[in-house]
Amino acid sequence: MKADMKKKALRRLSLIKGQLNGLTKMVDTERYCVDIITQSSAIKEALSGVEDLMLENHLTTHVVAQVKSGRSKKAVEEILKVYKLAQKKK
Repeated sequence: MKADMKKKALRRLSLIKGQLNGLTKMVDTERYCVDIITQSSAIKEALSGVEDLMLENHLTTHVVAQVKSGRSKKAVEEILKVYKLAQKKK
């Protein structure tokens, strides 16, 4: 993993951990439902950002290495797998 990607991902995950703790507290204290849903949505968006970083890292490191080493079929399989996962989110 590229060092800058790792740093960004860990920072985002730390922020998400704080958001999740806040969400748990909101449910525990029975905050307004719409506020809880709003916070939950923000967490999902933040996780999506982490996924985007991981995809970028994978494409620029592993997939490139696979293609360069003659394993194009493996690279294509992995790209399709990620694409199919993304389609399930919609």
